[in-house]
Amino acid sequence: MSDFIVSARKYRPATFRSVVGQKHITSTLQNAIQRGQLAHAYLFCGPRGVGKTTCARIFAKAINCLSPQGAEACNECESCRSFNEGRSLNIHELDAASNNSVEDIRTLIEQVRILPQGGRYSVFIIDEVHMLSAAAFNAFLKTLEEPPAHAIFVLATTEKHKILPTILSRCQIYDFNRIRVEDAVDYLKYIASQEGIEADEESLNLIAQKADGGMRDALSMFDKAVSFCGRTLDYRNVAQTLNVLDYDTYFSITEQLLAGDYVQALVSFDTVLSKGFSGQTFMAGLNRHMRDLLMAKRPETLRLIEMTGTLLERYRTQAGACDVGFLFGASALLTELDGKIRQSSNQRLLVELGLMKICGLGQKKNDGLTSGLCPLPELTPRTTPATATTPAAPVAPATPTPAATAPAAQPVAMPTPQPAALAPTQPVQQPARPAPVPQHEQPAATRPRRSLISGTSLTELLASAGDTPPQPVEEAVAEPQQVRIDPACAEKLENARGAILNLIRERRPRFVPVFERMMFRGNTLALSVPTTDLRDEILRSKTGMMMRIAEIAGVDGLIELDIRVDETIRAARPIRPEDKMKFITEQNPLVTELRKALDLEME
Repeated sequence: MSDFIVSARKYRPATFRSVVGQKHITSTLQNAIQRGQLAHAYLFCGPRGVGKTTCARIFAKAINCLSPQGAEACNECESCRSFNEGRSLNIHELDAASNNSVEDIRTLIEQVRILPQGGRYSVFIIDEVHMLSAAAFNAFLKTLEEPPAHAIFVLATTEKHKILPTILSRCQIYDFNRIRVEDAVDYLKYIASQEGIEADEESLNLIAQKADGGMRDALSMFDKAVSFCGRTLDYRNVAQTLNVLDYDTYFSITEQLLAGDYVQALVSFDTVLSKGFSGQTFMAGLNRHMRDLLMAKRPETLRLIEMTGTLLERYRTQAGACDVGFLFGASALLTELDGKIRQSSNQRLLVELGLMKICGLGQKKNDGLTSGLCPLPELTPRTTPATATTPAAPVAPATPTPAATAPAAQPVAMPTPQPAALAPTQPVQQPARPAPVPQHEQPAATRPRRSLISGTSLTELLASAGDTPPQPVEEAVAEPQQVRIDPACAEKLENARGAILNLIRERRPRFVPVFERMMFRGNTLALSVPTTDLRDEILRSKTGMMMRIAEIAGVDGLIELDIRVDETIRAARPIRPEDKMKFITEQNPLVTELRKALDLEME
């Protein structure tokens, strides 16, 4: 028969100093012991495996020690030896999960009357106290409030909200924290050194992350990993035995998303599915990875990442290659999909579409665009030797370019631009503007970019992801830093007001009443909306709309969008069907009689 003892029992803390991650609790208890300010009832509450029962036992042993060393037990007197050997008559433990009736509490009350044997206090530790029945709680109230002088109660629970308020008011309440990943990793390192086990930091980080704040869970996973890997813990083997996706998966997929390589991203996702992981698990892990990358962008938020050592450096390195707009957009998209995936009939397709949209964000980053800013001169219509005209109702596919008219089977060949001679003689004709605006020339290899806005079809999405050839890394990094503002931005937007309204009327009819009242202040387009829901809907389509508006107006620089919620607008012009019906009824009361006569219902 093996003498193996699981780590959770073998390395269970025996002193206040050895308790992991609960300094605020142990310091308070030590001060109370040293000053002799002991309460008659304590309530320890917090997540599982964080040290509630352990602290209760250490506290019970310390207050009964005959030769205490400060606030710690000496482990040498008769009281300490009897406790360590499990034969102490002064410490009583009760499992309320299986002893939750009134009779069990009455038996406990009878035990309270017995004086302690060989110590000063009789300590009653009641674990999972929230499992007591309402009748048992009521039977316990009087004894808990006024116990004998030698009796001290320590209640432990993981669900404080289930305990009666009358019980809570009679106890000193101590809230235990989740064990931080850093503290768990340090303790696992100590145990590995004691057991002669070699473990890399990434393996210990993975165990601590999977434990989710519970030290007991972390030690159980550590034992399991040792059983699988032997005396050397390898990161990949640990991830396999714990059935979790390793960090390398998320790092590699993020690189593919940044490059806009949706094909390789879908292949990587298929590999994840083949390992038995669900799409929801993958998406939740990727969302957390994006969040950690966002936190790693700045030194002041770096501490919010529960990582240590080389793994933290990997996050800092990849975060430096990621644009803030890309991380915000990816995280927002993954969060939105997380709410839809449970009701989806095809979860795989939903995740794949999400990955392709994120690849579109990565492609825009490579093109030097940020998701929250209006594009710079690259999005304005280009001037070529052929005359380019804009139709009266400007919409996305209506601006012809030489690239758009090239045969589908042949590579797109753009004429070599001549800025000095041709640009002034080939103005773009805009019906809504009184004077033509000179356009900037672009390199011959550049093709027009398509925006990703809400409602984009899958065909357009795939075309957008692969439409633009790769750009040099230097340009992708340097271009977003050049933020320019067109001094004539407000004038150009005002001249293109009719064209902008035509675009909104065709693409987003619901926004027409709002854009009819739009105002232009410098490079800011100001809108007033009646509800926050409508504001959020406009913000979701912000990037695509601002790109098209800049293209239509010929703005060379940054355009910002300012949306203000004004509830008085609803009364001026109703938007919802019920508001419209109320407005019509106020204008003509006979409409109500007509509805009743014809038995009409509003749809």
